[in-house]
Parts: sequence; C-alpha cells; structure tokens
Amino acid sequence: MARACEICGKKPVFGNRISHAHNVTPRRWKPNLRRVRVLVNGSHKAMLICTSCIRSGRVVK
Repeated sequence: MARACEICGKKPVFGNRISHAHNVTPRRWKPNLRRVRVLVNGSHKAMLICTSCIRSGRVVK
C-alpha cells in the first residue's frame, strides 16, 4: 500500500536536494500521515489520514 492520505490522496513528492556546491541528489517530501479511527457508514475504520484533513474536519472520529 502506498503511503497516501485516504481522504485527499496526498502522497510523497519527489525533488532534488541541492548542496552549496550545487551537488544534486534525489529526495522526497512525505505527507504527515496518522492512523486514525474514523466513523464510516456508522462503523469505525482505521485509516491513514494526513494532518491537514484531520485539522480541517474532513473526517469524523
């Protein structure tokens, strides 16, 4: 399973780390995911949710 938010689909973004000498190496920015028990169709389910979705109230705990 990919490390992505199950609500908004936010996933790792790829780019380059650039040093002062302009040496370029690959890096990735990972979303801040938390495993949360969410109320879905009247029952609780554990989901991987990004913190921006939790804070904005897109899920009901």
